[in-house]
Amino acid sequence: MATTQLTSATSSISAKGFTSFEGLRASNAVKIPSFSSHRRNGLFVKPHRGLVINSATTVTPKYTALKPLGDRVLVKIKSAEEKTSGGILLPTTAQSKPQGGEVVAVGAGRMIGKRSVVISLKTGSQVVYSKYAGTEVELNGSNHLILKEDDIVGILETDDVKDLKPQNDRVLIKVSVAEEKTAGGLYLTDASKEKPSIGTVVAVGPGSLDDEGNRKPLSIAPGNSVLYSKYAGNDFKGSDGFDYIALRASDVMAILS
Repeated sequence: MATTQLTSATSSISAKGFTSFEGLRASNAVKIPSFSSHRRNGLFVKPHRGLVINSATTVTPKYTALKPLGDRVLVKIKSAEEKTSGGILLPTTAQSKPQGGEVVAVGAGRMIGKRSVVISLKTGSQVVYSKYAGTEVELNGSNHLILKEDDIVGILETDDVKDLKPQNDRVLIKVSVAEEKTAGGLYLTDASKEKPSIGTVVAVGPGSLDDEGNRKPLSIAPGNSVLYSKYAGNDFKGSDGFDYIALRASDVMAILS
């Protein structure tokens, strides 16, 4: 009859007819208590010692650098505002999620057809990115976002949104002021004012890439009055008090004259 021996001191397991091997030793251990002797089905069962099982512990390494691949970009997220302009502290729930940050690393680019297209963004650039785009990672104690170059809405070289430089097929629009009166002359409350979807184009991007890696210029130009899809793009409040929106040219439905 084959016999089995388990030794807790060396964490080894040996069996008659099998090759013995060493187990893993770690700091965490689970002990199974011993059982007293008793009879089962007329047979006398001998007591045995408690068994100690050691579980291996995995230590996650700490990474200090991240290199984006392909057309991806690593952006250090700008911290959310913790105070109002009047100096009042905002609770976490009231702090708006930041949509901008600084480019800290870029990938090598991508292949379109037989042409290699490099990323035009430079490290150190202050950019605005699409809502809910990319994957958040924590690196060296700071929050970062790794996303595709196409998710970058524009480059903001100043603190004024009017100076936003749209990327790819993005368009920056100054939103028309909502009507405060109905056609009959009644004043509208803020809750009843319909969100305007008409505005004036302030700046346009260079256009998207075609199948051969060439830019396709947009048919929209600065100064055009346009009708665009509601709830599209990224909304901003300018230093001049006006609302602005950055969206894709495909979200512009018509040019008004």
